Amino acid sequence: MTWNRVVLLLALAVVLFGCDSTGDDGVAAAVNGYNITYAELDRYYQSQVEDQQQPPGEDQARMLRLNLLREVIDRQVLLQKAQSMGLMAVDDEVEARLREYRTPYNSDDDLEASLTDRGMSLDDLRVELRRSITIDKLFNKAISAHVKIPESELRAYYELNTSTFTLAEQQLHLAQILVTAQAESPVPNLLNDDAQDEEEAKAKIAAIEESLNNGDDFAVVARNRSEDPASTANGGDLGYIPQSALEKADLALRRAVAALSPGEHSPVIETNGQYRIIKLISKEAAGQRDFSDPRVQQQIRDTLSNRRDQMLKAAFLEVARSEASIRNYFARRVMEEYGVTD
Repeated sequence: MTWNRVVLLLALAVVLFGCDSTGDDGVAAAVNGYNITYAELDRYYQSQVEDQQQPPGEDQARMLRLNLLREVIDRQVLLQKAQSMGLMAVDDEVEARLREYRTPYNSDDDLEASLTDRGMSLDDLRVELRRSITIDKLFNKAISAHVKIPESELRAYYELNTSTFTLAEQQLHLAQILVTAQAESPVPNLLNDDAQDEEEAKAKIAAIEESLNNGDDFAVVARNRSEDPASTANGGDLGYIPQSALEKADLALRRAVAALSPGEHSPVIETNGQYRIIKLISKEAAGQRDFSDPRVQQQIRDTLSNRRDQMLKAAFLEVARSEASIRNYFARRVMEEYGVTD
């Protein structure tokens, strides 16, 4: 899920402070006296179904609302837990995250226009960023900082998944800087540097090539000036490309890559009206990758750490939820509408 998508979902799940309720005054649920209104739940629901060509059936709609309300309840449980531990985000953290969020936009006006389309203001965004950062801090302190994978587990995983680390063919680790003659919206690079037409694109890629030839760092230049939305944030890194996949690429690109040694970058390559400079970071020969390879160990460590992190987060949330006083009035109303009693 993209960062913008996460922020949007959080914003639509805003909950309001209030007192205890019986659920008859517009309150869908309450968490330790903190009320979640039907109005907020409906806005969250509408964000999920507005792009669907056919609206969900009655039971499907109820099920979706029940699931969404569960997400909002869980989020409030975590926020209250973070507050009790003194982990609420401070203003400097919020402003730093806001600067990251601004990056793809040409101006603050563009950002605010985008927010307006989503029914938000800049102040709403700050509130949601604060909540998101707070939950991140809670999980980092309570869980992620304590997740350690011993070497014995790394080795055991390797022995059980040896075939995973066998490369059937050579892999090339590539990065690219891309410039197009079309306007990008939003511009994916840090400098909001976007060529608008053919003339600007040729001038821009020529300037980029000159800066690389003068020793500028490829990843830094990519983050600042590349127009590829998929790789720019990662310094142009495209990851490992199998040799067979490269054989399907444009002939000019294949020839340029074939002429590179690890660490070198290509001259400007024009393909289908786009301008690229490719860097060959490394080559990975076909065959078995040994456990002693640091990259193998890091790959296994990342896999196991992510698994454990997700498992512990789920357990942490269950414990926090069990300790909270939760009243789900909407769920009770659904049961009553169908004549079901507990």
